[in-house]
Amino acid sequence: MEAVRMVTSGMWLQDPDSLSSGNSRLLMIFVAMVAIAMVAQAIALIIMAIGAAKARKRGLEIAEEIRAKVSPVIDEAHLFIRDTAPKMKIITENFVETSHVLRSKAQEFDVTASDLNNRTRAQAARVDEMVTSVLNTTADISESIQRGVKIPVREFNGLVNGLKAGLDVLVGRAKVFGSGRAKVSDDRDPGW
Repeated sequence: MEAVRMVTSGMWLQDPDSLSSGNSRLLMIFVAMVAIAMVAQAIALIIMAIGAAKARKRGLEIAEEIRAKVSPVIDEAHLFIRDTAPKMKIITENFVETSHVLRSKAQEFDVTASDLNNRTRAQAARVDEMVTSVLNTTADISESIQRGVKIPVREFNGLVNGLKAGLDVLVGRAKVFGSGRAKVSDDRDPGW
């Protein structure tokens, strides 16, 4: 393209009278080359236009096939969404309502469990107090019984020991008395 410009500008700069037969031949060759290039461009553009028209036609056919195949699916999906939208709304409303009910029941259960826990603690404290009271009373009764039994047993034991000592003394004197005064010469002193 640049060469064409140079040749053209070279021809323009020459004098119009100086057109010789050599130059006119060059000019004809140049014009023929330009004409051939323009025809080649025109042919290329026509071929490209035909190819584009074929591609467009094939693209439209493919688009039509896709639309024909996808259209029922889209229609079914649209019908499905239209049919299920109210149901989904009801389901979500039910979930919200169920959530509120569950929350309130959980709060009631928490209050009940807390109350039950407090009552259980109170009853455990009462039972602990009762058991402690019973154990203390049992210990007091046991101690009282021990004192009530120990003192008379001690007194009885003291009385028995006193009787035994008295009997031993009486028996010991009776032996000494029965054996006579002959044995008084022993080292024993009867103490009378």
